[in-house]
Amino acid sequence: MLQELQTRKADLSVKSEEYKEMRNKLNTEASALAGKRNELNKRTKELIDEAQELKNLRDTNNTLVSENKAKRDEVNEKASTVYAQVDKLRKDLHLSDGPSLKDLKKEIDHLEFEQMTRVMDSNKERELVEKIGHLIEEFKRKKDQLESNHELKTLLEEAQKSKDEASVHHEKVKEYAEAAQEYHEKMIKTFKEADKIRAESDKVHKDFVKIQESADEQHRLFIKTQKEIRDFDKLIIGLKRKGKKGRESVFKAQAKKEAEEIYSQFKLGEKISTEDLFILQRSGLL
Repeated sequence: MLQELQTRKADLSVKSEEYKEMRNKLNTEASALAGKRNELNKRTKELIDEAQELKNLRDTNNTLVSENKAKRDEVNEKASTVYAQVDKLRKDLHLSDGPSLKDLKKEIDHLEFEQMTRVMDSNKERELVEKIGHLIEEFKRKKDQLESNHELKTLLEEAQKSKDEASVHHEKVKEYAEAAQEYHEKMIKTFKEADKIRAESDKVHKDFVKIQESADEQHRLFIKTQKEIRDFDKLIIGLKRKGKKGRESVFKAQAKKEAEEIYSQFKLGEKISTEDLFILQRSGLL
């Protein structure tokens, strides 16, 4: 029985060491995964902060777009009002025959753009150049005609000033809109990158949890076997003590029997040795 208990204890000791080694190995792996997960979470936060800053810059530029649009529209409205006054004055002065300066300028710009961008043969291009030339002459003639009138000249200058101011705001609208679009695209890209890294972090965290659970299970088994080993130690110690007491009882019985035989000889008057006397003394018979 004692040998069987000692063998089972030895087996448990081997298993306990295996559980301990596996637990430590898994804890090391879990620790590495936790470190990787934390780094990924840190990078995710950095990207989200960066994306949020890009969002703020986008929103700031969109606000500037709205402000400059409002100013541009306000100045254009002012210019339209002045042009309406110009048209009324032209009619009153009978100067409204033919296209207006605004329409002439628009047509000239259109044809010049067509000349620069459209592929055409030499005859067509010559005709187009001549047409542009005629329109420019007409524009100058009408402008000189209008500017000869002081009131018209003043109104036209006021209208042009408003149009120039509107152009400034329009350029700002384009500038801020382009910047807002650039920040928006960068923001989207950064958020996507953050989502990608967050997904990677989630996967690493799942692996961490799985391995940590395995490590916890190995630790549980280690603790369990350690308890079983202590239980076997108690049983083994108990059996050893019991065996020792048994042996002591047998020895005492033998010693008592021997002492009684010597005492019987002593009572019969037989000669006994000094050693026999010590035996009788230890047994309490003397």
